[in-house]
Amino acid sequence: MALPVLTVGGPPGGGKSTAARAVANARKLSYHAAGDLFRAEAARHGMDLEAFSHYAEAHPEVDRAIDEEMATLARPGVVLDGRIQGPLLRRRRVPVIAILITAEEEVRVQRVASRDHQPLEEARRRLRERARSERDRYVKLYDIDLDAEVGDLAIDSTRLAADEVRDRILAFLAMREGA
Repeated sequence: MALPVLTVGGPPGGGKSTAARAVANARKLSYHAAGDLFRAEAARHGMDLEAFSHYAEAHPEVDRAIDEEMATLARPGVVLDGRIQGPLLRRRRVPVIAILITAEEEVRVQRVASRDHQPLEEARRRLRERARSERDRYVKLYDIDLDAEVGDLAIDSTRLAADEVRDRILAFLAMREGA
């Protein structure tokens, strides 16, 4: 049985992109990330992510265009990495398996600080600001509260290595395929 679209969401620094890429590689699936599209648009506008998030708050066409582009990629054999993709596709009645990857805030802050080469307090401020911006934008645009969304599988990656997260997802997918 072919898997439906696999979406991987969760808060910034939770490990969603690492997990989504690892699963795509392990299963030889196509991988697409909304964050890559957002970063490319930020660069095209000559802005860093924080400034572009503020810009997107006042320009809803930014999120709509990215979300529409991601929706065009939604088909079996594809992993879509993005906070809003699972809930959006479900509302469009696209069959998905929605995976949520979370982690405690302090771990997410440490991951973002390390990844982006920032002091911890700067990473904490930016992480909170990004989460607030995305939450507010998605409620306003789509009436979707990401904090209330439920996935088919939720994994707290706080105390897990990346390969453990990948393996839990792969085991879940194998179980779904066997059902």
